[in-house]
Amino acid sequence: MSELRADALVLFGATGDLAFKKIFPALQAMAASGRLDVPVIAVSRESWDIDGLRARARDSVEKHGGVVDPEAFAKLAGLFGYVGGDYNDPAIFDRLRKALGDARRPVHYLAIPPSAFPPIVQGLSRSGCADGARVVLEKPFGRDLASAQELNRTLHQAFGEMDVFRIDHYLGKEPVQNLVLFRLGNSFLEPIWNRNYVESVQITMAESFGVEGRGRFYEEAGAIRDVVQNHLLQVTALLAMEPPIGADVEALRDEKVKVVKSIRPLTGRSLVRGQYRGYRDEESVAPDSDVETFAAMELHIDSWRWADVPFYIRTGKCLPTTATEVLVRLRRPPQRIFSGFELPPGPPNYVRFRLGPEIEIAIGAQTKAPGEGAMRNVELLACRDRRDQVEPYDRLLGAAMEGERLLFAREDEVESAWAVVDPILKRASSIYEYEPGSWGPGEANAMVSPIGGWHEPKPGTS
Repeated sequence: MSELRADALVLFGATGDLAFKKIFPALQAMAASGRLDVPVIAVSRESWDIDGLRARARDSVEKHGGVVDPEAFAKLAGLFGYVGGDYNDPAIFDRLRKALGDARRPVHYLAIPPSAFPPIVQGLSRSGCADGARVVLEKPFGRDLASAQELNRTLHQAFGEMDVFRIDHYLGKEPVQNLVLFRLGNSFLEPIWNRNYVESVQITMAESFGVEGRGRFYEEAGAIRDVVQNHLLQVTALLAMEPPIGADVEALRDEKVKVVKSIRPLTGRSLVRGQYRGYRDEESVAPDSDVETFAAMELHIDSWRWADVPFYIRTGKCLPTTATEVLVRLRRPPQRIFSGFELPPGPPNYVRFRLGPEIEIAIGAQTKAPGEGAMRNVELLACRDRRDQVEPYDRLLGAAMEGERLLFAREDEVESAWAVVDPILKRASSIYEYEPGSWGPGEANAMVSPIGGWHEPKPGTS
């Protein structure tokens, strides 16, 4: 076994929603591929036993993992252990230390609300469970910059920064990783990936559904905390970062941090917030709620490469389709009349990345059509892949077990992202109602009028 590889996995919040929908299916996939062969100790406040845990895991895999693999699930079930009790009771951590046995490099996965972190971190430290261990945490990592900094201080009482793995499941997605490889692995893009050739960048994360029973969570989070501060700023950093120097894992994370630190803090003038009609009727939502289910904003990166290039970010629920797409619009040629021939008006060239649910990379161009002066728009498809991909939690859990930090957010990256959105979280701003099935409030259109409007991702065909 590698010195870095974990010799046990401890799952706090094992009876919760995240474990049921994402983690148990990922664990079966890891067992099936031979990447999970160490004890898996579930920890929860519930008074369960091993049989109850196995039944819950099977139900999870049946509903969210596609199919139960008899051999892999039997292997996973044989690895299970269970420790129940109150997280505020020191005795639960003594029982956990006993359950870990000879394990000296456990990974503690905290699939729980951030409010429960302090007693768990303190309990792990006091009992010796944190010695030689790593800790994996879910987003949102805090509610603002101050709370994120306080969480980091709490974690560092028991874990070094190199042993803290902050999950943003977007970093585990195949197409998001492809952003970096396509950008940096093709020499025809490198010379033009800058302010001299790029007119604007748009990132849209659209969802065709509402809060789906998660009203209580959404009332505390909203779209900005839920996906902008993490997912969409991560995508922005990958699009805008400089090429990493050397093979060091930290080199790529260093370049991402530089981008996030270069983003101007948002102001009310660079933001439009919206709420779909009917949100206030959702369960656990306040009848006068002003929480945003839609957010559109204009970002500027104060760097040599991206000076004066607007980055437009938009996300929302109850929009016309479910898709995440990036559109990088290039500047038009400087001359449209030559040799007695005038190019008719047409859209600028672009590079399009479809990040989900399908994977697509395409380049928009113009060619001459038959006829006098006729032009037509074409899209050159570089990549289209609808095959089953490795699920993000499968990849991320495996990476955490191996001690691979590349796909996780670092302390300075998380705090820098909060610094970008912090000003608008603390400032009251108008919220505009929009109809479900629309592209959000019309007020967001004025933001992109200088470039001709928003790019609207087409419905998926997979």
